[in-house]
Amino acid sequence: MEICCDLEVDVNGEETFMVDKKIITSYSGRLSKLFGKNKGTTRNLKVIFHDFPGGAESFELMSRFCYNNGKTQISPYNICLLHCAAQFMEMNNSISGTHNLFEQTDKSLKEINYWTWSELLIALKQCQDLLPDVNSSVILQKCLDSLVGRLALTNEASPCPSTSSPDSSGFRFSCDTKSSESVKTSSSRATWWYEDLLILSPNLVEILVKSMVERKFNHVIISRFLFYYHKSKFYTTTSDEKRKIVETVIDMLYTLDWSSVSYKSLFRILRVSMSLNINKSSKNKLESMIGSQLDQATLDNLLVPSPYGINYLYDVNLVLRFLKAFLNGRSSQLSAIRLRKVASLMDLYTAEVAPDPCLKPSKFQAIAMALPDSARDSCDELYRAMDMYLEVHAGLPDEEKLKICCALNYEKLSAEICIHLSQNTKFPSKATVQGVVSQQYKLKSLLQGTNISQQDTDLSCTSIEIRSKGKKDETSEQVVLYAGKLDVISDNEKLKAHLKGMQWRVMELEKVCRKMQTQMAKIMKSRVSSHGHSRSLRRLCS
Repeated sequence: MEICCDLEVDVNGEETFMVDKKIITSYSGRLSKLFGKNKGTTRNLKVIFHDFPGGAESFELMSRFCYNNGKTQISPYNICLLHCAAQFMEMNNSISGTHNLFEQTDKSLKEINYWTWSELLIALKQCQDLLPDVNSSVILQKCLDSLVGRLALTNEASPCPSTSSPDSSGFRFSCDTKSSESVKTSSSRATWWYEDLLILSPNLVEILVKSMVERKFNHVIISRFLFYYHKSKFYTTTSDEKRKIVETVIDMLYTLDWSSVSYKSLFRILRVSMSLNINKSSKNKLESMIGSQLDQATLDNLLVPSPYGINYLYDVNLVLRFLKAFLNGRSSQLSAIRLRKVASLMDLYTAEVAPDPCLKPSKFQAIAMALPDSARDSCDELYRAMDMYLEVHAGLPDEEKLKICCALNYEKLSAEICIHLSQNTKFPSKATVQGVVSQQYKLKSLLQGTNISQQDTDLSCTSIEIRSKGKKDETSEQVVLYAGKLDVISDNEKLKAHLKGMQWRVMELEKVCRKMQTQMAKIMKSRVSSHGHSRSLRRLCS
């Protein structure tokens, strides 16, 4: 058959091919329809393709198929290019009547399970390079399905279920926990594919992870892969690619069980993402994941510098969002233990940000009041942080100071702190009065619970302090009764003078009680053995 070059084809501006129009059109429905009305034309024609899938390489493979009477060697190395070219050129119903290219590539895809791992990765990479061409997605999905299926078989090969921690250095797929060699082998069996899949783009990683989740893969293994992918790819890409990688990793981690995600790694991603301006949705997801496990955080985790343009030393707004996520997280109920852990952490954080001269009172107040009152058994540390803040911000009006003091539960202040508060000129007078009134109420309540006879309870104010001091195996208990009538007056100066006098009396009483320690112990023992009969205690002061 005589071959002529009467058709010029420009492929995506990459390369120009001179081909035989009759041969090419006999296999291509697209060109056949294009030249159908110009059958009598003898002059050379030119066709320009701007979006030919696979470019010049793909067109050349397709041309070889046409020139070889509809035959070509199809392999994992070229199947994606041939399949997409066949779809683009409409070679699914060839005029020649021979097997068309689309049918041949489709038939070869049925043998995908017999491909080697390397061949599968090559085909997958080829499909990825052709995206977003819609025709490549068919082969892409089949490649991903085959890949995930092989990884699933690897995981199921273990005789016992995998157990691992999100922060552990490896994964255990062997029941022989005593053998370190077995653990290493098991770990490599679970993670050997991490390096191979670094060829995938963020878009394909997203499809891959979703498929793994559907297949019930271990979420710890998935999360570890995502962190590995981020760490390995991040420092060798452009800013836009970095942003896309971080957003994809965050979005995929969000779909997992959050308890399977390494908390330390989340904070690493947080610090990296701050300079990338990631989208708001991914940012909110990351903060929700971190906030939901705030009881695992350390003070260093929370000391994140403020973003550019904010005068605060640390990013207080970020911590407030963490607290909101913790209180409104996936778990509807928070245990008292978790609440107390976060409260202790926030006391440390509040003390750390208190010396910041740029921190507004409203922000300090928001941190102090973020947790419910039940989260703290004592407000001593919170008081100390407030004392430090008011010292740095001495010029605040009393109105602002009182708003800050609203976070204090005076009933949860120790006697030592209440004495300090009574002499603290940095706090507003109303707060001082509230502290004293609260202690007065507490002292009265304590007296009522001692079952002391009526003649000894006619004091207007009492305080019982039990001090346990252990020296080797010996302990001693000391009961001290403080009494003295306290009138809450509006005049602040008189109140402070009265409080100083009460403090002096307390010190004197402590000296007396040290001498009476042995006698008081005997009295307490006799009260216990009297079966409910209350024995009156000596009045120590009037």
